[in-house]
Amino acid sequence: MEIIDLSQEIYSGMPVFPGMPGVTVAMHVSHEEWNRITDSDVVSPAVNRLELGEHTGTHVDALNHMAREYRGQSIDSMPLSMFYTEGICLDLSHKGFNELIEIADLQQALAAAGLEIEPGDTVLLYTDHYRRAFGTDDWERSPGLSADAARWLGEQSIAAFGVEAAAPGVRHVSNRQVHHICGELGFTHYENLVNLHQLVGRGRFRFIGLPLNIRGGTGSPVRAVAIFE
Repeated sequence: MEIIDLSQEIYSGMPVFPGMPGVTVAMHVSHEEWNRITDSDVVSPAVNRLELGEHTGTHVDALNHMAREYRGQSIDSMPLSMFYTEGICLDLSHKGFNELIEIADLQQALAAAGLEIEPGDTVLLYTDHYRRAFGTDDWERSPGLSADAARWLGEQSIAAFGVEAAAPGVRHVSNRQVHHICGELGFTHYENLVNLHQLVGRGRFRFIGLPLNIRGGTGSPVRAVAIFE
């Protein structure tokens, strides 16, 4: 069995989507404090304090995040089967900054990979945006789904799709519509995935992206993985 980690590292000051809470990881208490050691040059954390939003790093959106009318469908109410699925990864690395991914792009990528979308799948979209742009001024200029492409994916009865970028659509073009379509059709998406280049051309895998059980949550960080048997 091979497990591929698809999750960003969480650390203080990491990039977050504009307007989202920043991230701070700080020591809450040390072993030295617990044991009243006062003459040590070493400080070893016993407990860290995390300050972060639900939509930090690699995360999944709850349906109540998509629009006001879905406010009852929080992350703790969504079935765990949505986050434990079969997965496929499509190569869309030819897409450039702020470029829309259209239905034809998805269909061509499926044909090139010799794959079909099955009901309940998680469809990961490899654009190589993470390796190209993370930590640069181009990070917010990611390619993303068009509204038509998002609706087409939803009509395939998928559980979710996932992207490397901090938004599933192109910001100020299709991103809000993509969110609304997910809510309307009852599927979700993952953002800020990494290592998708390790999945391309390898066929089907098990995808796991379990969220925290946050009461009323609008999303959750996940430790997303792909498993090849």
